[in-house]
Amino acid sequence: MLINKIMRQILSIGIASSLFIIIFYTSSCNKKEITKYDCTGITPTYTSNVKSILDANCAFSGCHNASSKADGIDLSSYSSAKSQSSNDKFLGSIQHISGYDDMPQNASKLDDATIKTLSCWVQNGSPE
Repeated sequence: MLINKIMRQILSIGIASSLFIIIFYTSSCNKKEITKYDCTGITPTYTSNVKSILDANCAFSGCHNASSKADGIDLSSYSSAKSQSSNDKFLGSIQHISGYDDMPQNASKLDDATIKTLSCWVQNGSPE
């Protein structure tokens, strides 16, 4: 009887500890929400607006071009940029949101107008 009581207490402590660890790790890994912009009247396209931004800041040798693909990410073509834009990591990194790697790496944050252009492009479905 005493052994059963001790075993139940150990089991209860183990379950409580496991729940605490799960809650702690889950809450500490939460990422902030991606900023949504008012894109009324703003309809950037890849060809007209986004390609030049990505080419100048992301899709060059050693970073996110077709041959380098840092972290497996290629932003050098419309199809690859559109594919990446559906991942929160794309805007989270560009917007310097907590929990994402700030991009461009080892450079200043992009200016607000450029970030808004990229964000509106994504919010509008990443049109070509």
